[in-house]
Amino acid sequence: MPHITIDYSANLEPEVDIAALCDLLRRAAIETGEFPVAGVRVRAFAASHVSIADGNPDHGYIDIGVRLRGGRDLATRERATAHIFAAAEEFLAPVMARRSLALSLEMRDIDPALSPKTGSIRDHLKD
Repeated sequence: MPHITIDYSANLEPEVDIAALCDLLRRAAIETGEFPVAGVRVRAFAASHVSIADGNPDHGYIDIGVRLRGGRDLATRERATAHIFAAAEEFLAPVMARRSLALSLEMRDIDPALSPKTGSIRDHLKD
């Protein structure tokens, strides 16, 4: 873990390289030193129908959700949240200077007792 999900308004696609944002968030999560490389997943989903603030269709949003397997203390989660959010903020600063864009991030725990996991990614990682 973590599993990072980017929910964003599709009107941002001409100005935001979403694939690059996914990779940036993957690297930022790893940089925290709190998450195993094999557990990091980043995915993005565009919302094609949105209504934001006063209804102006030029408004956009990016909402980043970070789901973690429970067990990390609050200080660790706060540091990771701050690092990942700062990376996103820096990446998006040029776009935010040009247009209306709301950026948010929420980190939440997953109860390990209710979230079984298996996989072979670790078996296939390159050293």
